[in-house]
Amino acid sequence: MSTEGGTKAVVAALAANTGIAITKFGAFFVTGSSSMLSEAIHSVADSGNQVLLLLGGRRALRDADEQHQFGYGRVRYVYAFVVSIVLFCLGGLFSLYEGWHKVHEPEALTSPTVAFVVLSIAIVLEGFSFRTAVREANNTRGPQSLFAFVREARQPELPVVLLEDAGALVGLLFALLGVTLATITGDGRWDGVGALSIGALLLVIAVFLALEMSSMLVGESAVPAQTAAIHAALVSEPLVSRVIHLRTLHTGPDEILVVAKIAVAHGDSATAIAAAIDGAEARVRAAVPEARWIYLEPDLDRGESLPAASSPGSPQ
Repeated sequence: MSTEGGTKAVVAALAANTGIAITKFGAFFVTGSSSMLSEAIHSVADSGNQVLLLLGGRRALRDADEQHQFGYGRVRYVYAFVVSIVLFCLGGLFSLYEGWHKVHEPEALTSPTVAFVVLSIAIVLEGFSFRTAVREANNTRGPQSLFAFVREARQPELPVVLLEDAGALVGLLFALLGVTLATITGDGRWDGVGALSIGALLLVIAVFLALEMSSMLVGESAVPAQTAAIHAALVSEPLVSRVIHLRTLHTGPDEILVVAKIAVAHGDSATAIAAAIDGAEARVRAAVPEARWIYLEPDLDRGESLPAASSPGSPQ
């Protein structure tokens, strides 16, 4: 997956959310709408999140050192996890509080026309950001649905931006509906209901993001297509009779650790085996460029095949 595509989507989202936040705060001061304030805080949270994602991407570029021998790629997951916490606390909880307050102490809206205009502008800008994220995702997701792409992606930036932008668009519709009903009925509680809906939506997205990012932090394997390509590359080496077992781990969004035990013939010399290992590594890197760290262990072919998903501690 292209890091450049993720960065482009993040920058587009940052530009859109910064402009939206400014206009929403202006509309809130004019109208006093809780839905508008919730949306303004939501946009501030999103803008801060995009800054965090860009910072995480930059810090992940540091070279490997003695303490972090596989590099700093997972830093991007750490920052994406922080994004989910910010979205949960600053976006979701604040919106729920503001909505609860407005439902219990309703106030009539002033100048609702301003709110309608700002919300319409925000929908257009968020739509632009969402379209950019979808377009970048389309370059790499293949036949997957967007939801499957978000679940399976190992790069955090695009899934985060996709969920944030989708949530922002739905939240804007909630805000628009709340302001509309409050204007038509003259009952300010509808504005509070809009804020409560926005808060609930943000909490759901934040929890989902936190679960996905925590799974990446723990360590996820390569996607099935990459694992299959690595296996095929290994067995395509003439002196490798089969793959006894194969393990993969993402050390970063664009870096994969590959560990495999390969079977060789009884009569192969040490020189031939060394050449086979070199050849197999070259084939794996050609098939899956993200395979940065490759460790292959040769073993005699005893005709015993272990499932690819067997425990690493299983007897060999």
